[in-house]
Amino acid sequence: MALALYVHVPFCLSKCPYCDFNTYAGIEPAMPSFVAALEREAALWGERLGRPRLASLFFGGGTPSYLPTRDIARLMRAVRAAFDLPSDAEATIEANPGDCSRQRLQAMRRAGFNRISIGAQSFDDNELRLLGRRHTADQAAAAVAAARAAGFDNVSVDLMFGLPNQYAASWAHTLDAAVELGTAHVSAYALTLEPGTPMEADVRLGRLPAPDPDLAADMYELAQETLAAAGLAQYEISNWAAPGRRSVHNLAYWRSDPYLGLGPGAHSHLPAGRYGRAASTRFANVRSPRGYAERIAGGQDAVDAAAVEEIDRATEMADAVMMGLRLNDGMPDADFRARFGEGIADAYPAAVAESVADGLLEWDADAAALRLTERGRLLANEALARFMRGA
Repeated sequence: MALALYVHVPFCLSKCPYCDFNTYAGIEPAMPSFVAALEREAALWGERLGRPRLASLFFGGGTPSYLPTRDIARLMRAVRAAFDLPSDAEATIEANPGDCSRQRLQAMRRAGFNRISIGAQSFDDNELRLLGRRHTADQAAAAVAAARAAGFDNVSVDLMFGLPNQYAASWAHTLDAAVELGTAHVSAYALTLEPGTPMEADVRLGRLPAPDPDLAADMYELAQETLAAAGLAQYEISNWAAPGRRSVHNLAYWRSDPYLGLGPGAHSHLPAGRYGRAASTRFANVRSPRGYAERIAGGQDAVDAAAVEEIDRATEMADAVMMGLRLNDGMPDADFRARFGEGIADAYPAAVAESVADGLLEWDADAAALRLTERGRLLANEALARFMRGA
């Protein structure tokens, strides 16, 4: 069993007003106990699973690049000791542009990371201020160049669209800037106003205008056109890549492959028999960094007992098809049939027929795969929800 391993680093210098991830600012004194706990958790799972081979490794957050470089290297050594990480496996670290000094980038490369995901978000300084980012557009561009100079030939850039007060022209500028930098991979996400975040409150109270969904759809189509013209092929709803640069780690999620999460709040999905249970199992660690470190220091694992879910067949089928349909290649019917013993249209006759009739889904005759249409990508949530309802 090859695993995709995710390591969650919960620290940030500052918390962005749109972010609802399990991240914290101002808790730097907790870094040493976190690093020690993560070392122990890696060793625990490596022993429990028999030192499995890793298909990919991803340090996310939070801001992994905010950790001291000695701790980044220390955690990478702990991963290598507990798991079989092939020398050519994709190993990604997320980084903020402000952390991308030459020395830090070289240290991350020496630690063993061969892919870096830079959270540029925008190449417009006004939008960066709105998003609460601690870098400028020039710093974001410099970070991409510095990463390449440090030996990262696989550089991804994260971008955001559908922001309050964002204009089509500024989004076009951001896309052009990303293309001119020659990045191998772009992730472009529409802003989601998450309840409880400062930005959601600002919109709800009228301090910021609500994002325009029609304009956001136009921005999405512009991203498709601009990135395709630059040789970046769309392979998932929000992701584009140069040949050979698709994210191996994220593909594991979309293909419903097994993955393990380490760190506070990290999620896992292990197949039947690998978590001491007969069924496939999803679970998550406790969210609190302090509680996480205390659990591990006390000789326990960090799994939150309230967040353990045995996945029944119906849920596993729905998850497989909904995640697979996010990919441009779609969900191959043969793969679904091999896993569940029936075809997609047999399992979901109404959902398939309705979505095909509405122009949201189509059958790729050559690959015998069900996939979203161009229109379906704009209305993906509606199409995918039909499978969860069993419509």
